[in-house]
Amino acid sequence: MLRSLLPFIVVLPSLAYSLIALVCARRFFSVPPPRSPEAPAVTILKPVKGMDAGSYENFASFCRQEYAGPVQLLFAAASADDPVIPVIHRLREEFGGNRVALVINPAIHGPNYKVSNLINAFPQARHDIIIVCDSDIRVPPDYLKSVTARFSDPQVGLVTSLYRTSSAPTIATAIEATGFTAEMIPNVLVALQLEGLSFALGASMAVRREALASIGGFEALADYLADDYQLGNKVHRAGWRIALDGTFVESMLKAEDLVTVLARQLRWARTMRASRPGGYLASGMTLPFPGALLAAFVAPSFPQALVAIALLYCVRLAVTTVFSRRFVRDNLLPVWLWLIPLRDMLAFFTWALSFLGNRVEWRGSRFRLRPGGKIEELA
Repeated sequence: MLRSLLPFIVVLPSLAYSLIALVCARRFFSVPPPRSPEAPAVTILKPVKGMDAGSYENFASFCRQEYAGPVQLLFAAASADDPVIPVIHRLREEFGGNRVALVINPAIHGPNYKVSNLINAFPQARHDIIIVCDSDIRVPPDYLKSVTARFSDPQVGLVTSLYRTSSAPTIATAIEATGFTAEMIPNVLVALQLEGLSFALGASMAVRREALASIGGFEALADYLADDYQLGNKVHRAGWRIALDGTFVESMLKAEDLVTVLARQLRWARTMRASRPGGYLASGMTLPFPGALLAAFVAPSFPQALVAIALLYCVRLAVTTVFSRRFVRDNLLPVWLWLIPLRDMLAFFTWALSFLGNRVEWRGSRFRLRPGGKIEELA
């Protein structure tokens, strides 16, 4: 009897996790977002290097905010020859040089060049709410209003935002985009509901100047690759609360091949493994593909294996579709629903490969990861 139940037992952790994630999402999105009559002054710090998909529209979305308070958009670049610089000059002409500023400074403060850009530009930041957003992020008109409302709680030191991708130009980018809906967002919501956030998401991080100063400023992040995780974790350990904002920002993915996408996924995986080894190891238990694989091995017959795997993926696909259509609203499913099992298989192999090396590539440079998430550049 027990042997016949084994294939169903081994898929149980993934089944349970899918349902837990669904409950956590419903709880989070059923709570009305906070409203605040105040509109604190905001500096948006945007480190840039090269062009992204729709760079001008990405940047302009921060200038078209329905927001009553003062907003400074401060770009940080390392070279005057960067191809994105003319786009920034166009923004300055259209929205005013007082609102849009540019700092060009090649000074290096550590192996994380993005953080070096932030350190170089920070002295020009005029306001006490500092928002750091990746250059490939596009935001809705109510983004600032929603994010800053979370600071009405004086214990909140940092506000981070969920992100999605609503358009996938290739199968490879669809694999990455569906990963946000099927894995990243559920994981964040489960963490929030079960233990509270102790990390931030790099797509959007709004931090109080006081909270940033309490961890030693951006300088404290210069030796780490996962500067978003470290910023949130250090702010959390300094005694501040991290809030998750429910207004999605959009990650604008450009057309890429599968090798490029998987290399980036492996870099993220190895970085997370180095930053939080225990939690990352345990996260493998929630991945659906190893459960399906194990069910095929332990089942006493092929039909029983098939039934267990079918049960797992009926629930998996149903829950992912609910996330996509009701919570994330990314328009990816059901068009790309057939891709989820393949994406799950690649996610498992990426998770496993992350334990087999400590080298990563990032923006044309090669690094070695050290315990705790610090990096050193390789020649």
